[in-house]
Amino acid sequence: MIYFDNAASAKPHKSAIAAFSAVVTENFCNPAALHKGGIEAEKAITAARDTILRQLPENNGGSTLIFTSGATESNNLAIINSIKSRGKTKIVTTAIEHPSVSNVIDRLCQNGEYKSVRVSPLEDIASAVCENTALVSMTAVCGETGFTIDTARIYSEIKGRFPDCIVHVDGVQGFKKVRMNADMISLSAHKTGGLPGVGGLYVKEKIRLNPMMFGGGQQKGIRPGTEPAALIAAFAEAAVVPRPLKGSSTDSGELHKKLTDGLSRLNLQINSRNSIPDIVNFSCGVKSEIMLHFLAEHGIYVSSGSACARGKKSRILPAYGINAKDIDTAIRVSFGWHNTIDEVDVFLEVLEKGIKRWAK
Repeated sequence: MIYFDNAASAKPHKSAIAAFSAVVTENFCNPAALHKGGIEAEKAITAARDTILRQLPENNGGSTLIFTSGATESNNLAIINSIKSRGKTKIVTTAIEHPSVSNVIDRLCQNGEYKSVRVSPLEDIASAVCENTALVSMTAVCGETGFTIDTARIYSEIKGRFPDCIVHVDGVQGFKKVRMNADMISLSAHKTGGLPGVGGLYVKEKIRLNPMMFGGGQQKGIRPGTEPAALIAAFAEAAVVPRPLKGSSTDSGELHKKLTDGLSRLNLQINSRNSIPDIVNFSCGVKSEIMLHFLAEHGIYVSSGSACARGKKSRILPAYGINAKDIDTAIRVSFGWHNTIDEVDVFLEVLEKGIKRWAK
């Protein structure tokens, strides 16, 4: 199997699997328990939180990380908290957000109490912010194209003009790949080599959150419920695995060059611009669904966009000015730590066969 769908869910790192296994077999106690086992589990969670926080370069000493069930919960927690009881009605976001951001904002704006502005990824986000802006929510890296937004620069610009405006970043695809800064940053373990079922919300010191659900008071009551210690331990292990060495056979930069050179040789349109090397979106001239099945028959797994879209036509690619025909034939390749140059060669060979067979 050649797995090129790591933006949907990355292959877990061996060290993350080992950490998970160690906790569920040796330290499986409830972190809230008062006996030694519970205390040790709580210490392990605290250590994991500190480990993940150290991977965020803009982290300051008073910041914290709230563990959640994943990025969808983190995004909801951040966005809904940012606009409630603030007396401001404008929300600024982008046209390339994941549904767990865009759909939340749509819901908040349904009754007319709030208004949203969706900025093109090619326009200046900070210029859309004004005194009435309660929240800016933007992705660091677009999951469909790999397009990057300089969140650190934008955050600095916004805070310089409107210090009370809350800035949230969906950092799921950007964690460990690009520099990020915001009042709150959403993370997901399974996008970075951890396991599904846990995520996090980085929160700067002065940001105060209210719970969205109520229970036993864990995590200072902001996100109650027994913490999944084994998943959290795996998350922390994945967070510290170094990126492949530059120039190596598994370096995403080398994989990107090999792939894009091959796509250019086949005269295919590359839709990714200003993007991280880990994600390449291109149009292959064959209906995406047909090409996906053809590749899968040869043991190669890619996607046609965000996994949450479940085969629906992309609502992201039009924001880049890509026409309907090219959207219908779009393929996304996303690399992980385990992928190699040889796999790219095989992919290009099979892709070319599929184009010759199905292209009209």
